[in-house]
Amino acid sequence: MTSLTLQLKRWPSRQPYLFLTIAVAVWWALYQTLIPFSEALVGLLPVARDSHLGGALQFFFYDTPKVLLLLTGIVFIMGIVHTFVSPERTRALLSGKRLGIGNGMAATLGIVTPFCSCSAVPLFIGFLQAGVPLGVTFSFLISAPMVNEVALALLFGMFGWKVAALYLGMGLLVAIVAGLVIGHLKMERYLEDWVRAMQNSQSADYEHAAMNWGERIDSGFHHVREIVGKVWPYILAGIALGAGIHGYVPEDFMASIMGRDAPWWSVPAAVAIGVPMYTNAAGIIPIVEALMGKGAALGTVLAFMMSVIALSAPEMIILRKVLKPQLIATFAGVVATGILLVGYVFNFVL
Repeated sequence: MTSLTLQLKRWPSRQPYLFLTIAVAVWWALYQTLIPFSEALVGLLPVARDSHLGGALQFFFYDTPKVLLLLTGIVFIMGIVHTFVSPERTRALLSGKRLGIGNGMAATLGIVTPFCSCSAVPLFIGFLQAGVPLGVTFSFLISAPMVNEVALALLFGMFGWKVAALYLGMGLLVAIVAGLVIGHLKMERYLEDWVRAMQNSQSADYEHAAMNWGERIDSGFHHVREIVGKVWPYILAGIALGAGIHGYVPEDFMASIMGRDAPWWSVPAAVAIGVPMYTNAAGIIPIVEALMGKGAALGTVLAFMMSVIALSAPEMIILRKVLKPQLIATFAGVVATGILLVGYVFNFVL
């Protein structure tokens, strides 16, 4: 090992504050270049940017480093946080003293985190890693993509405060109740073995006062190696699927089965169509507006929107590395039931 390599390896221990400052600056700079980077990559290819393929490639080149950066950053931070706050304290905070308080806190946290479904997975993993109850983590995972400030602001601007408020209330209700149901079912045994082992390894309290910042940073890097090293292939596969579908949204076909006079099965059909797709709230709202302009019913369209951003197939692929199929199926079934209820309520009320 060269002298330079040894110096770089010892840098976090010797100058932890300088290291963290530079690391945060580099991470932020990389994150800010994602859009121009993805556009530049597409520009180097013999593909028209405004074509379906061009849009899919740009989406893949943008979302892959974005999710990996989010995952690395969040897991690194959680690794450092663990050296200050034990998993037992984190679990106690989000478990709540009464039934549902932890779920409500987690769902509310999701409102202020403007993540798409795949981007919310890293924080979901971080919660599991900290020992937060399974049902509570699912309340966050559902709320973060589905009920965030981006979706609410766009809905308010396009449809008014009544629609935005009703969407907020119903979305939070779905997230909280779904988390409660999953927590009540006691399905921790359906976490993948490596996640359960990771939780068990965090069960002992830390000797906080004895750790210096160099050791805390080493803990962050250890968590990144343990988690990112295991899930990145699933992230690539999930985003690749999402990018392929993203460029080919069949608006005319969808509008034809979502009309105001469509039969009762139009709501579950809209949910079934939305699940294979993948985008965030900001990306799906223009599609919602286009469908509404073609005569689609608001409740049916919002059920479609919720399924796209809270039950996307790419999200399921990424979650497969963390959850066993039984738990994924339960999660999808509970959330889909809630979304169907939202669609029917909107169609009945408005």
